[in-house]
Amino acid sequence: MHIRIIQFVTSVVFILQSIFITSCSIENGTSNKPNIVIINVDDLGYGDLSCYGASKVHTPNIDQLAKEGLKFTDAHSASAVCTPSRYALITGEYPFRKKGLSHPIFLKHPLVIDTTQKTIANVMKDAGYSTACIGKWHLGFGTTAPTNWNKKLKPGPIELGFDYYFGVPVVNSHPPFVFVENHDVVGLTPDDPFVYGTNAATQPYPEKMGLNQIGGAKAAHALYQDEKVGTILKNKAVEWMKKQKEKPFFLYYATTNIHHPFTPAPQFKGTSKAGRYGDFMHELDWIVGEVLNTLKEQGVEDNTLVIFTSDNGGMLNQGGQEAWKLGHQLNGELLGFKFDAWEGGHRIPFIVKWPGKVQASTLSDVLISNVDLMRTLAEIVQQPLTLKDAKDSYNFLPALLGSKKEIRNELVISPWSESHISLRKGKWMYIGAKKNGGFNGQKIGSHSLGGPAAHKLTNQVNSEIEDGKLKNTAAQEQLYDLEIDPFQKKNSYHTYPDIVAEMKAELNKIINSERTAPSN
Repeated sequence: MHIRIIQFVTSVVFILQSIFITSCSIENGTSNKPNIVIINVDDLGYGDLSCYGASKVHTPNIDQLAKEGLKFTDAHSASAVCTPSRYALITGEYPFRKKGLSHPIFLKHPLVIDTTQKTIANVMKDAGYSTACIGKWHLGFGTTAPTNWNKKLKPGPIELGFDYYFGVPVVNSHPPFVFVENHDVVGLTPDDPFVYGTNAATQPYPEKMGLNQIGGAKAAHALYQDEKVGTILKNKAVEWMKKQKEKPFFLYYATTNIHHPFTPAPQFKGTSKAGRYGDFMHELDWIVGEVLNTLKEQGVEDNTLVIFTSDNGGMLNQGGQEAWKLGHQLNGELLGFKFDAWEGGHRIPFIVKWPGKVQASTLSDVLISNVDLMRTLAEIVQQPLTLKDAKDSYNFLPALLGSKKEIRNELVISPWSESHISLRKGKWMYIGAKKNGGFNGQKIGSHSLGGPAAHKLTNQVNSEIEDGKLKNTAAQEQLYDLEIDPFQKKNSYHTYPDIVAEMKAELNKIINSERTAPSN
């Protein structure tokens, strides 16, 4: 009994100290504002890290981050799809509010964020921060389609509040397979332009697509070597952080790991027990370690807030299937995968380290989303937001400081299929259609394997699915009690018709609303 009382008092004292320190930092001005680093991993599933239960891969650097910080167990991406998820993080707005933004975009698509819209980078810049975006962008360039890759790529990240950008413009599985720095393709020369409809000079790894969509630009393409991309992006992030001396800095670092194709540097090949998928995870862990070591070496570790998360759940592509056969469950025991309305599509790892503010080695089951990052950071750096800003973003700073109080009771999830836009409310998850709402490839070994057919490989259980097929008796919609059924084994649609009606009405109300976030 005495031990429990001491533990309780210690926790209360830590929370009070954190609040006091944060208040003092705010009052003392810019010099005490923390540096902020967001590491947004591509396709990292809930079960991909050893600190979240993985045994076939080993992630010591990320595990140490969790040991020194706070690990969330009920964090979600606002979309189970990469582009709309990134839109939510950067704008603080649900992606369904942007017409047509339910799928990934590719090389011909213009910028999906309006340059008049306030972004997370604008918030940080207004607070006196140096800002950078390094890594995968995947939100488009320019104002018209198709994108002209031979001209200045603007508007883009720079026009959305980032002082500096370097990275992969689309995704590592699709062209143009080059690097972009600020507004320019690195290595592009006027005498060797891009040409739509020709073959790209690139390495033919499995799961690489669209190689015949754009070619030319041989010098620019030559600089992009798949097995070096992770290291190049890491080096750029480290170099940029080391240059920041005059102002606090904000780094949005979006890795290409662990999106397919799985192309780890040679030193990581064969190091995991989960095939090339796991080897790419090991490279990711090394990358995270290098970023954290840089903060230590620069003497800014104690005044830096590090947020580590993912854009959506793990994908059951060819590499994911290989990993599964080797015993690695990408999303743990959660049902479904990337693109799905099921939990595996959007419940994500979310780890926060903030020395002196966030208590080490702690867990939180508070419901949060990546769409909440904008309002949370605005609160930390004391920047006002108008009713037009961050329309669906909630402030979860209290959860970082140890509060167990509910931050948000409702969360809308956008999967691949717009018919499957879903609502989480308290313990309930409502999906307004049958099946998963994501990929539904039928053949094991195919890139698009998903939905009921995937159960032949995964042996997952759902009351509406039998022998890899949807039952004829399957309900038109789905309702799950995540408190007693976190792995969505039983559809409770017929059991709780009143809850279904309530959830459906609430979802329609939200979809037709202008905002869901508090006005203050």
